[in-house]
Amino acid sequence: MSNVSVDAKESALSDDKPQDNPRRRFLTVATCVVGGVGAAGAAVPFIASWNPSAKAKAAGADVEVDISAIEPGQLIRVMWRSKPVWIVRRTPEILAELGKHEDKLRDPNSENEQQPAFAKNQYRSLKEEYLILVGICTHLGCSPQHMKDGAFEEYVEGVPDGFFCPCHGSKFDMAGRVFQNVPAPLNLVVPPYQYVNDHTVIIGSEAEVV
Repeated sequence: MSNVSVDAKESALSDDKPQDNPRRRFLTVATCVVGGVGAAGAAVPFIASWNPSAKAKAAGADVEVDISAIEPGQLIRVMWRSKPVWIVRRTPEILAELGKHEDKLRDPNSENEQQPAFAKNQYRSLKEEYLILVGICTHLGCSPQHMKDGAFEEYVEGVPDGFFCPCHGSKFDMAGRVFQNVPAPLNLVVPPYQYVNDHTVIIGSEAEVV
């Protein structure tokens, strides 16, 4: 029997009493309270189901990075969508080198879509000084090493800085462009990103083009 049926029975037995007895008032109040608590309890998991899980947020969330402390020539690594992303602050000397070895590159003009439209340039970046790349080789998914201060010339003569993948020998310049005659078929990926200000970059989404 439900609580509603109990209330109806007690009402029929008490026709000669103009006021509710204490037991009836208690049952009515108790029913309302329990019903309210039950509804609230059911609503909590239902409303919570509207929100993405922590795993989903981690998989697709943007990453905000403070780049103010990066020294010239330095590379830092952050994680975005479970992938390593490199942010390199290129020196004027590194930038000047980019135009000197394009004849050795497989895709010097970034014809293949490995970057957002804003990065289809010699520097493959929004700001010349900062290079932002997904640090995964386009051959078999290894992570190349950053070779600097002349160390890269061991792999490409006349090019002092670049990225070398020790797994199978793929080589990339300081714009993430792949050299010829290596296993990697494509330039390194440039992720979508935007600058909030001079010192903060958000990786994962682009600014709207006005």
